[in-house]
Amino acid sequence: MSPADRPPTAADRPLTLADYATAARPRFTPAVRDFLEGGAGDERTLAANTAAFDAVHLHPRVLAGQQAPDTTTRILGRDWAAPLAIAPMAYHALAHPEGEVATARGAGAAGVPLTVSTFAGRTFEDIAAAATSPLWLQVYCFRDRGVTRALIERAERAGFEALVLTVDAPRLGRRLRDLRNGFELPEGIAPANLTGDGFHSPGAHALAEFDPALDWSVLAWLRTVSSLPILLKGVLTAQDARRATGEGAQGIVVSNHGGRQLDGAPATLTALPAVAEAVDRACPVLLDGGVRRGTDVLTALALGADAVLLGRPALHGLAVAGADGVADVLGIVRDELTDAMALTGTGTVTDAGPALVNPALVTAGPARVRPAVAAPAGTGLRTRDLHASVSDPVLDTMNFLNEITTRYPDAVSFAPGRPYEGFFDTEQIFTYLRHYVDHLHQQGSTPEQIRTTLFQYGPTSGHIRELIADSLRKDEGIDVPPEAVVVTVGAQEAMLLAVRALITGPDDVLLASSPCYVGITGAARLLDITPVAVEEDEDGVRVDRLAAAIDAERARGRRPRAFYVIPDHSNPSGATLSLKARQELLDLAEREDILLLEDSPYRLVSPGERLPTLKALDRNHRVVHIGSLSKTLFPGARVGFAVADQPVTDETGRTTVLADALSKIKSMVTVNTSPISQALVAGMLLTADGRAGALNTATAAYYGDAMRVTLDALEDAFPPQERTALGVRWNEPGGGFFLSLTVPFRTDEAALTQAAEEFGVIWTPMAYFHPQGGGEHALRLSVSYLTHEQIKDGIGRLARFTSARAATNRR
Repeated sequence: MSPADRPPTAADRPLTLADYATAARPRFTPAVRDFLEGGAGDERTLAANTAAFDAVHLHPRVLAGQQAPDTTTRILGRDWAAPLAIAPMAYHALAHPEGEVATARGAGAAGVPLTVSTFAGRTFEDIAAAATSPLWLQVYCFRDRGVTRALIERAERAGFEALVLTVDAPRLGRRLRDLRNGFELPEGIAPANLTGDGFHSPGAHALAEFDPALDWSVLAWLRTVSSLPILLKGVLTAQDARRATGEGAQGIVVSNHGGRQLDGAPATLTALPAVAEAVDRACPVLLDGGVRRGTDVLTALALGADAVLLGRPALHGLAVAGADGVADVLGIVRDELTDAMALTGTGTVTDAGPALVNPALVTAGPARVRPAVAAPAGTGLRTRDLHASVSDPVLDTMNFLNEITTRYPDAVSFAPGRPYEGFFDTEQIFTYLRHYVDHLHQQGSTPEQIRTTLFQYGPTSGHIRELIADSLRKDEGIDVPPEAVVVTVGAQEAMLLAVRALITGPDDVLLASSPCYVGITGAARLLDITPVAVEEDEDGVRVDRLAAAIDAERARGRRPRAFYVIPDHSNPSGATLSLKARQELLDLAEREDILLLEDSPYRLVSPGERLPTLKALDRNHRVVHIGSLSKTLFPGARVGFAVADQPVTDETGRTTVLADALSKIKSMVTVNTSPISQALVAGMLLTADGRAGALNTATAAYYGDAMRVTLDALEDAFPPQERTALGVRWNEPGGGFFLSLTVPFRTDEAALTQAAEEFGVIWTPMAYFHPQGGGEHALRLSVSYLTHEQIKDGIGRLARFTSARAATNRR
């Protein structure tokens, strides 16, 4: 094995993947060449996979009006330049001295992920330092689970973003070429992230060290080790695909590279349509095996894949030209894919469907897109002509939460997080408005000035900043000048303004406690920002996990700027941070030089003593406090606010506060918050001497009772013995609107539809609140909107549905 001394120049670099394979061939000894070309299977595996692609024909289209096809795709919350990633392969140093480090640079240059093998020849830390695109870790489960755990924890600390569990490896096939050659790893080539003699022989490590008795429980075990999304690699049947998604897998890789190629077993492309149909878009489906051309990628997309993994060609590129060769190979495939899309009239990767291929050759998979609505004559907009966020499922979530109750009017709905309407009185609107008008008159405003205040646009930062600042001092002990307050159209606008101001480019990072309120995820997505999730435990965010996430992002060359968190009675989990955790969070923010975006809508509507807000504890301007008067006073008024007292110094040395910057952004978004809405909530505050808490004594008691009624009803509906048998559990928040229930089945839209239609109960899937995957076996219950009798009835219906769904899953 000897890579050439001089890599090819741009002028003589190979033009196709086949050219790269030819150029790479003389750079290896016969034994190394056979090891690399054989992959993880035997000779039959690759032949079957490539033959399946050769048998499929793509249908050309003419006059399709297609200009530049868009190859970008989004997988597990990250944007890829093409539906293409590098497959896991061991020992890249066999192809190039820099090994996986050079491969990572090449993948980053191409804008696609790299899946790093457990048997990588370079350390995870070195690979991560070179990477500029996502890294996934291919995981083998060893007999010694401690070895597997240590590998995963190390990769997660280095910034890896997903786990790819190889599930067909414990029974490796006979690699005939390696047996003939008596292949052993050359001196100096060894797994850099494993220790022990058993890991240094290509055959011994699999036969002696892998756990041969893996079952589906390994997924649950992996979730106790890591919060990263888990993809299963090696799925070839619809039955296994359905089981995988039911067990919580967040991705499927159709692959026969584990050496399990039985006589008559399917090639990956042949198995793909049935797997994709079984998954039915519940999670990404990727294909690994036999991809050698851009047309192969489009064929896989047409038959149900969301992306493909490219293996041996990447090593050929690495052997010929190092990182540049890897990037070039990936670029060739992307260019070929672009040409194929143009010739078939395929505008985006999501437009690819079974109609593109010959149905007689491979059974067609499921349609990848919803049926299009015919556009009126004279219009030409398609989804791809709009911002990518409009196709993101997170933007459907808010409408779902607000509208699903009306779809099933006879169902008991635990979905909407709305205030209870029994406290509203229409006549109060006029009373509150009059209070504010009287207040203005008492402050010396003339009738003409009052008319202008109510009827005109008004200042962007708001008319009632002084009243809000006064209320914060009295209710929360937050002492800030009115100039640090911006009155917004609900807390949602405050989030958008803060994120827009703080995240200045692709290297800036917004972190969010997960599960998190969908509003922050959606606001970020509108701005082409993908939040980095920091998983909560039952008591809320763990500061050590946040610190690890910050370190991981910095290791990737990115700059963490802000962390979004709801410290009190969080939406959706209901968790509340302890006083100790709040102080640790502030200390971490100071130490790591980040800001905390504190969202605080549920404090004043919760019973009992309140812990101080982060902003009340803030002594170093580390907290941007986001508040809402919707839950506490008047949801229809849509009035929120941001408290942003952070000093901002411009190039001339002039210092203002962050609130001024938020106001400038707001002036281009909503211009100002409705003066009538501001007048109404101001009038409410004035009736209680500015104390919003005093206006919520009765409501806080009501919501506290509603939470207790819900918890009691759950205890009655799920007695301890039955609860244990079913695997049902829930948390017990001390306030707020929400709690989380864990169940033994996947809480997807199919389950929700069954619950609404057959049992008359509605809930919200917790997966909606996990920006990077998770929550597939949990649901959110909102207790705020219902009467106590409705709660009891609804929990009974939920219990009957849960038992029925669990029984169906067992069958």
